[in-house]
Amino acid sequence: MFTFVSGNRTLDFIGTVKSRRAEFDDLLTSPAELGKWLTEAGILDTAPEVGADTLRRATRLREAAWHLALAETDGADLPAADLRIVNELAHGEPIRATLNPDGTVRRTGTAEQALTEIARDAIELFGGADHARIRECGRPECTRLYIDTSRGGSRRWCDMTICGNRAKSAAFRARQS
Repeated sequence: MFTFVSGNRTLDFIGTVKSRRAEFDDLLTSPAELGKWLTEAGILDTAPEVGADTLRRATRLREAAWHLALAETDGADLPAADLRIVNELAHGEPIRATLNPDGTVRRTGTAEQALTEIARDAIELFGGADHARIRECGRPECTRLYIDTSRGGSRRWCDMTICGNRAKSAAFRARQS
């Protein structure tokens, strides 16, 4: 259900809306889904208890990050209201990470602490070197964003096995007709 193809947690979080153009297809339909995403993304080891208020803050953060990413891809100034949302959430308490004797890491905390981690990741993304590599998937139906780490900066799709194959299949069918 959730996909992690962006090369960045914040962009994967933005990707919890699969489509934004034709129809707003939100995967975070309940507090439990947010908890599930936080564990699948590796932010927390076990799904935290999530309330409706936390889900609202999470969607506010996601949409603020979406607007910041669009500004980056358009070469525009970062919107002040969205910066305030990200910065405010980044000032919360971080999750707790513990290194275990076997070399594994245990990540514990609340859903609010996980949102702090995402907001801090957003600050590092939009304020760091990777901001210039943010791209939107080239398949018109897809609005996922990703970090283009290809050698020539020519990656076109969020994921070759999903959007890349669909785009290539559609092009092949068009050539055959």
